[in-house]
Amino acid sequence: MRHSLYNVALAQSTILPAAARTTDATGTTVDRMTDEGGFRSALVVVHAGTVTDGTHTVEVQDSPNGSDWTAVAAEFLQGSEPALTSSNDEQIHEIGYTGHQRYLRAVVTASGSPSTGAVYSAVILLGWPRRMPPSRA
Repeated sequence: MRHSLYNVALAQSTILPAAARTTDATGTTVDRMTDEGGFRSALVVVHAGTVTDGTHTVEVQDSPNGSDWTAVAAEFLQGSEPALTSSNDEQIHEIGYTGHQRYLRAVVTASGSPSTGAVYSAVILLGWPRRMPPSRA
């Protein structure tokens, strides 16, 4: 097997790209046990487009059951959860996850009464599956 991220990682969308958002966004659930063996690593990738107003604060949440969600403690994060504004838009923001919960998602809270908002999306990159390479549908 060739050494390639394709053989050790799988991207799962949590917040889909959309027109500018002016309200909160709750990402869909990503299951780390996808592909019959689970992934031992995760990286949340937030792609910020143009932010015209407001502050859009990203939070990584985890859950043992996909129903009871909590903010991930700082000790289980690598890097920092960004607050997207016009001063840090049009960038990629990465947050490593070292916790042990099965389910992950990204949540964005909008503040400052944005009228035109922000364009962004979030993907959770799952890495190092117990069985390589990961299956792709």
